[in-house]
Amino acid sequence: MQCWFVKSRNVKSSIVKNWIVLTVFAASLSHAATFRGEIGDSSCALNIHSLSRSHQEMLKAKNFGSTPADCVRHCVAHQGSSFVLVVKGNVYRLDNQQAAEKWAGQIVIVTGELDAKKNTITVETIQSAK
Repeated sequence: MQCWFVKSRNVKSSIVKNWIVLTVFAASLSHAATFRGEIGDSSCALNIHSLSRSHQEMLKAKNFGSTPADCVRHCVAHQGSSFVLVVKGNVYRLDNQQAAEKWAGQIVIVTGELDAKKNTITVETIQSAK
C-alpha cells in the first residue's frame, strides 16, 4: 500500500508529462498557408503613388526603371516602401524582407503563416510560381 504522498506525486508527475507532450504537439502544428502573387512594394500596391495599384504609371513615366522589378527595388530603396505580396488586390506585408528582395516584381508562391490582425505573412519559403 502506497501512502497518499506517493500517489499524489505520481498523479502530479503524470499530469506534468501529459501537459509537456500536449504542448510540444501543439507547437509542432503548423498553420502555414500558401499564397500566390507578385512581390511588389507597399507604395505601388497600396496606392501611395500609383492610381492603378500597380507599376504601370511609374513604368510609363520611366521614372523608376523599365521593369516591375526595377520599380519595386527603386521604391523600397528610395521611397521608404517595403516588399509586400500582392494577391488578387489583397496586399500582405512580409516579415522577411531580405528573402523577398530576390523575387522583386516576380510572380511567386509564398508559404508561411498569416497574422490576420497585422496582415503580415511570416515567411517560411518563397519560390517561383513558374
